[in-house]
Amino acid sequence: MTLMESFGCALLAFGPPFAMFSLTVASEPIRIIMLIASAFFWLISLLLSSVLYYIIVPLQDYIWTGIFYSVILQECFRYFLYKALRKAEKGLEKVTTAHVADSRDVFAYVCGLGFGLMSGAFALVNVLADAMGPGTMGLIQGNEYFFLISAATTLCFIVLHAFWGVIFFSALDKKNWFQITWVVGSHMFASCMTLLNSYEHYAASLFSVYSVLLITTAVAYNVAGGRVHNLMQCFIKD
Repeated sequence: MTLMESFGCALLAFGPPFAMFSLTVASEPIRIIMLIASAFFWLISLLLSSVLYYIIVPLQDYIWTGIFYSVILQECFRYFLYKALRKAEKGLEKVTTAHVADSRDVFAYVCGLGFGLMSGAFALVNVLADAMGPGTMGLIQGNEYFFLISAATTLCFIVLHAFWGVIFFSALDKKNWFQITWVVGSHMFASCMTLLNSYEHYAASLFSVYSVLLITTAVAYNVAGGRVHNLMQCFIKD
């Protein structure tokens, strides 16, 4: 049963992102390289967050402080990734089949997905290892839905990172400070809402982060040039 639960949670968290990767990234080698590069940028932000955690000893007892500088560092490295990508555009022109200027939203999405996949892996791997066994009577004074909630939250953040990447890169190109503020603010808000899980307020936590996901999805769709009419056409038969 523990093995089945572990695989079920893994498929819940990483199944849709893997489908996104297979359908939109795997066919283009340059996109795979960019996804790996973006995942590396996220790892650097995690490393710096860990260093700060050990340096700032008085703040180690307050989890929210760790969330604060972790989110700030992630967004800083998202910005560094944006600058690196823009500087590499001329080189990318020579190795990609599409015009780079026409593929900026795609590259932003790929970079965001790389951020999300690496973030999700670090967030859930240890949880899945515990879920795999050996079997126990449950968490100490914990909820039986802890593993399921963790997987659902991880899925939300992976997809959020993909859409945050689209919005953030486009906002920097157009100098749209409201959208930049939305990315950083919603990232901070969603991350802080996960603190409710420690009090077993799982419904409030999931509702908050998935509400942010719905709004972010709509904004990213609009930023990428999508319109309601185009969306409706997908459901209308010719």
